[in-house]
Amino acid sequence: MTEMQDMQDRVDEYIGQFKEGYFPPLVQLARLTEEVGELSREINHVYGQKKKKTSEAYKPMEEEIADVLFVLISLSNTLDIDLSKAFELTMKKFESRDYFRFERKDGQTDTDANS
Repeated sequence: MTEMQDMQDRVDEYIGQFKEGYFPPLVQLARLTEEVGELSREINHVYGQKKKKTSEAYKPMEEEIADVLFVLISLSNTLDIDLSKAFELTMKKFESRDYFRFERKDGQTDTDANS
């Protein structure tokens, strides 16, 4: 079992203890958008032009990213998506389609591969 599957199982076990269960997908998408917004706000405070007010509490970036991950896992569980398989499919796509999209550290180019 993968770590991702362990995370999906753990979220499922947590949600399963409540009568309401998972929220409908559109509600979860709204929650995901909200969590990504909170992450965006923190990134903007640290790396952008909009600095925190002195009255605003610091929120650890990893906490905000983990909140996004939790909701994303919840949504995936609701939609019966195996995130390990989905991740592998996406990586295969990026590793082939975008292999030469950016300048490579090894110096290899698209023309080298086609020679």
